[in-house]
Amino acid sequence: MKAISLFSGAGGMDVGFKAAGFKIIAANEMDKHACDTFRANHPETELFEGDIDVCGTALHSFNNVDVVFGGPPCQGFSVAGKMDPSDPRSKLIFSFCNIVEKIRPKIFVMENVKALGTLAKFETVRASLLSRFQKAGYAITIHILNAKDYGVPQSRERVFFIGVKSGINPIFASAFHKHRKSAPTLRDTLVPLGQPGSKNNSHICNAKITLAAKPVLRKSPYAGMLFNGQGRPLNPDGWASTLPASMGGNRTPIIDDNHLYYGKEAWTEEYHRHLISGGKPQGMHDAPSYLRRLTINEAALLQTFPPKYIFCGPSSRVYSQIGNAVPCRLANVVANCVKESLSGTLTTKAPTTNTRGNFELELA
Repeated sequence: MKAISLFSGAGGMDVGFKAAGFKIIAANEMDKHACDTFRANHPETELFEGDIDVCGTALHSFNNVDVVFGGPPCQGFSVAGKMDPSDPRSKLIFSFCNIVEKIRPKIFVMENVKALGTLAKFETVRASLLSRFQKAGYAITIHILNAKDYGVPQSRERVFFIGVKSGINPIFASAFHKHRKSAPTLRDTLVPLGQPGSKNNSHICNAKITLAAKPVLRKSPYAGMLFNGQGRPLNPDGWASTLPASMGGNRTPIIDDNHLYYGKEAWTEEYHRHLISGGKPQGMHDAPSYLRRLTINEAALLQTFPPKYIFCGPSSRVYSQIGNAVPCRLANVVANCVKESLSGTLTTKAPTTNTRGNFELELA
């Protein structure tokens, strides 16, 4: 089965599709460092480096392609950003559509942030996109998948637009149900890697941790804003929150090594109780030394990249590549459902609810 990868980034989706048996014959990515990472791990794939609206035309000559997949940049639709549909990056979903219209694969998979698939604010953009896909001959289903439901130690919700040509079984939510798998905790995931600075966990983040002068409190000590910057503390006995592409500085999540490795009480929980009970905030530089930022190795593991995956570029760009990626394990689940659809072994029924016109919006 032949596939083409668009907006490939570091190749997270490619890892998942390759593991499902797809041959990635071509790919496109614009970021130089991400291209270096992609080539280092996927040398068999012909990579077209540059603006997809320019060099993407080279992909039009590929024939008999089974799948086109990719995740166009999502900053214009992200709740972490300005959610501006006029953001130039928001137009790249239509660049994806252009390639699908030219190559006409049997199936396409387009990944993006949850907001694009659900918010009324983007209804016009969504309707325009779906109209083009439908005019090109595709039946569309839209799925909101959370990575933690499929064995990924990270709560990360994303939307997947999946289109199939006539004669191919549409992929409904029930196709994903058999692939559900409990995710391990952060403790189960990170402890075997070794402590920061050790052989398998050597790429540390040096961004300082400082306490907020005016903490924003929430019910959970792992929410709100106890620290300066947008890096939130992580609970080792749960899953990570969504890893952002802005990691590398003070937006990198925070780990308590005493709690993670030695089973001691979490400092964040203790400090939260102090504040909730009316205690005064501590000084800006009073955070204990055993609080530190998530390492590159740990971030890659939480995105389920293979242990020996090679990342290229300065650390800030590597963090960005990791944060932008689709978790490899989640991509593999989607790829296996696509494989079953192509082979005719997919046996799912259309839902009786949530119908919106000619497509389905499903919480899988």
